[in-house]
Amino acid sequence: MFQDIGQMLLLLGRTARALPLMVRHRRKVCEQLFEIGNASLLMACVLSLFIGGVLALQTGPVLAERGLQGFIGQIVGLSMCKELAPVMMAVLIAGRIGSAMAAEIGSMQVYQEIDALRTMNISPIHFLVLPRLVAIMVALPVLVVFAMLVGWLGGGLVAVYNFQIGISFEAYFNSLRAGVDLLDVVNGLLKSGAFGVVIGVVACHQGLQTIGGPRGIGRSVTKAVVNSIILILILDYFLTRLLLHLD
Repeated sequence: MFQDIGQMLLLLGRTARALPLMVRHRRKVCEQLFEIGNASLLMACVLSLFIGGVLALQTGPVLAERGLQGFIGQIVGLSMCKELAPVMMAVLIAGRIGSAMAAEIGSMQVYQEIDALRTMNISPIHFLVLPRLVAIMVALPVLVVFAMLVGWLGGGLVAVYNFQIGISFEAYFNSLRAGVDLLDVVNGLLKSGAFGVVIGVVACHQGLQTIGGPRGIGRSVTKAVVNSIILILILDYFLTRLLLHLD
């Protein structure tokens, strides 16, 4: 485990040093951005719509019993932008995009395409890792913005049309606007950017470490997804403590 962490930190450092070369690979970055967004946007919106709805469905009746249904907009808004949207989108991207990255790079490693790149004096970090890492760092916060908006809408639909809650759209969004400010949204975006780094580094590292045939590729994909989710949840705790302390 410590060896893997050290190798991932080394990979992150080498990729960070190569950031000035991103302009040279901007076309590959745009291709990866399109692939991530095209593959994940619809799933992100559907997932967020029902997360916001479930959150309102669980908390709304309890608040209504105590005459506090006017606070449901604040609860849904803060929960989505500070915690649920960044974490759930990161888990979704880890399963959908991180696994694809690990499989693609792992296949290239197994079939010696990466050795061919080195033979042609092309760095695999510059050619493979850098575009994917930059793309996922940019794409995940954008998806989180969509997730926040759709999640707020899902919570509003449940709050308005559930007879146990019974508040208007105007009251719901006034409550949301009163409880959520720009700093809360920025906190969620900062988290999502950090989660994007974790997913990109873990997926690319597992792909580069792949050995064996198809079974080795399958192991790398599994490890990439599982390790990404574990690190996302651990990092979420420490980032939450840091952001609360800064608040």
